[in-house]
Amino acid sequence: MKLLISRPMTAEVEARARTAFDVEIRESNAPLSTAEMHRALTEFDVVVPTLGDMFSASVFAAAPQPRCRLLANFGVGYNHIDVDAARSAGVLVSNTPGAVTDATADVAMTLLLMTARRAGEGERLVRAGRWEGWHPTQMLGHHVTGKRVGIVGMGRIGQAIARRCHFGFGMQVAYLARSRKELDFPAEYASGLTALAASVDFLVLAVPGGADTRHLIGAEVLAAMKPSALLINIARGEVVDQAALIAALQAGQIAGAGLDVYEFEPEVPETLRAMENVTLLPHLGTATEEVRSNMGHMALDNVAAFLTGQQPPNTVT
Repeated sequence: MKLLISRPMTAEVEARARTAFDVEIRESNAPLSTAEMHRALTEFDVVVPTLGDMFSASVFAAAPQPRCRLLANFGVGYNHIDVDAARSAGVLVSNTPGAVTDATADVAMTLLLMTARRAGEGERLVRAGRWEGWHPTQMLGHHVTGKRVGIVGMGRIGQAIARRCHFGFGMQVAYLARSRKELDFPAEYASGLTALAASVDFLVLAVPGGADTRHLIGAEVLAAMKPSALLINIARGEVVDQAALIAALQAGQIAGAGLDVYEFEPEVPETLRAMENVTLLPHLGTATEEVRSNMGHMALDNVAAFLTGQQPPNTVT
């Protein structure tokens, strides 16, 4: 059985992979090219892809009888894989849910606090040697404690964010999901996205990527938000219509944004980079040693189960 891992992993994950499997670990951190994806499907039994490895319908069409039988995705999001095309080609897809929850929720709170309290702007001021000292009206930001937060998507990550907001900051939580959730904290189920956006001080996005959520946040939702409200995105970049967001920020329709993901990642428009009221992080959601190792082990657990004839525990199709 031949295994391909599409990116370098943490030392402990690579050590396990080399011990347990006949593995090739790609040295580049760039996404797989079309030619590399074709090789992955035709020369390997299992592939561990990740974000940016665009296994589209056309890629599967170019390898109609693939040797590969499992794409054990490294990451909870798998919108870069055409799951229907994979299924048609006889390829299972698995992911790594759970391992990413707390780290991603922590980054959501980092963005919320940084943007509300102008922390990025303040650090740039100090580093540039332009800080002239404390005064009563210096860099007044947005108070967080006790405010109202709206969470779009109430899965594992959305609930982890909500708990931090409620228990950590005494915030009032409202949310939008496909259905009401049984929660261990008070939260209001919103009647719709626009209504939720209009009623909160912070709108946090925690939905999966894919066709169903592409441009979920567009001009209409942004126009409904309070002029003092902040948008926080730790979901997928394409969930937000980036052009509409820039227009809303330029027009003062919303007060700011905190972004860990971008519509055309890793490209970030100069317009966004120049805005002091926007916090920009380089997709740090799961970027801790422990979490990335846990993700890698979960992906390899899926591989190991598959090779012993079992259903991978985190199969998505």
